[in-house]
This record gives sequence, structure tokens and C-alpha cells, in this order.
Amino acid sequence: MSVQKCINGLKSKLTVVLGSQWGDEGKGKLVSVLSDHYNISARFNGGANAGHTVIRNGIKYAFHLVPSAIVSPNTQNLLGNGVVVNLAGMFKELSQLDKHKLSYENRMFLSDRAHLVTKYQLEQDAAHEQKQNLGTTKKGIGPTYAAKIQRYGLRVGDLMDWGSFVNKYQRMASFYPQSSSPCELEEIKRYADILIGKNMIVESVGWINNHIKQNKRVLVEGANATLLDIDLGTYPYVTSSSTSVGGVCTGLGVAPHHL
Repeated sequence: MSVQKCINGLKSKLTVVLGSQWGDEGKGKLVSVLSDHYNISARFNGGANAGHTVIRNGIKYAFHLVPSAIVSPNTQNLLGNGVVVNLAGMFKELSQLDKHKLSYENRMFLSDRAHLVTKYQLEQDAAHEQKQNLGTTKKGIGPTYAAKIQRYGLRVGDLMDWGSFVNKYQRMASFYPQSSSPCELEEIKRYADILIGKNMIVESVGWINNHIKQNKRVLVEGANATLLDIDLGTYPYVTSSSTSVGGVCTGLGVAPHHL
């Protein structure tokens, strides 16, 4: 069956691509193929641990955090509230688009509720992996979710008030007394200025639900796969977020009947 026939047969305005094993099932490729038929592509979980390689017009792109549909020039892309974001990694991925003159202006958005991965979490992740040997990607994903649950994490929306963000950053740093990570505030400030200047930070729950009300088509890209789900997977050899369909609702703020 052709992709177009599949699209025509879909009744739902919100379609989800998930993995049923441990990942590497080709989700990124499928999303990139389908994305031309959708207005919005969104990620709801995970961080830069997801490895998606897509080819567009003969050009190979490697993404870990940015949705694979970013290569579709007419599709808007969202990192939802359930995602953890490494800003340096994200802009490195977006530089591939700059190189090939594929604009992401008004097409790349971050939830104000998404949490930020800092060098403190990266350092802690590497230290934990040495002790546990779980096979993590050491991208700071688990420690960032831990900071979120323990309520000293940093949100993307915090970047909107820099003075307040600095205070929150310093408070967060106090929870890592053994850390030797250098202060990264200057680097974060550069990224914050770009995000704010390009209006890339959105109140994502209202944003995506308003688009659904406007009958926009939404394609959701899962990271990892069901057997890596923090609750339902092969614990402890799992990731740190909900990778199954329930995570779509909490990670994007959409009601189950939309799926």
C-alpha cells in the first residue's frame, strides 16, 4: 500500500509512531516519510539519546533530539513538555539545516515546560554509568529526569527571565556538591537569546491543542521503545521516561481520545 493510501485511510488527526521493542526499529525513517502529510511533528519523551538518521533529497541528516520531520520544509516541530533538552546538542543538530540552507524559522519550537540538561547532569550520568553499567548513552537524560522529580530542575521557560534563571541554576548546582563542572551560564545565555529572539519557546499544551482544534494534522515521534519504558520495560535496563502510548498524553498534554 502506498504512503498516500495509508494517509487517506487514517481517521485520526493525531498519529503516533512508537517502537514495540528496544528501539532502532526505523521510527525516524517512517516519520520523515510521513511528515510531508502532517502539519506538526512532536516529540513527547526522552532527550538526545534517540538516534535517528534520515535522508532527504540525497542528503543524510543525523538527529538525536530534533524531530526527524524537521527535514520536511512545511512541517512545524515541537519538543514537548516530557522531553529533556540539551541546548548545545540541539543547535548542533540544527546547524546541519543551516549548512544545507533548509530553514527552521517558525518551524522549531520548545515547550516552556521541557527540562534542560546541564553539564552537571552530564557529569553525573557518566559517573553513575561507571558504577551501574546499564548501557546508557551518558547524555544526562536520567539525572535530568531525577532533578525534575526532585523539583530542583530547570525548565526551558525559566530562560525567559534571566535573573531568575541564574538564581535557579545556582540552587540546582548546590545539589551537586561533588561536581567539578564549570559554570556554563554564558553558553546558556547565548542559546537563550536565540530561542527568545526567534520565538522558539511556546506554552506547548495550549499550542498543540489549539492546532488540533484547528484540524491540523499532528505526527508524534516516539523515542526509544516500549521495552525501554521506565514502568513497563525490562527494568533496570530501561530509559528514564514513559516510552509507551501513555507517555504521549502526559508528555504533550493531549487527551487520549485524540490518538
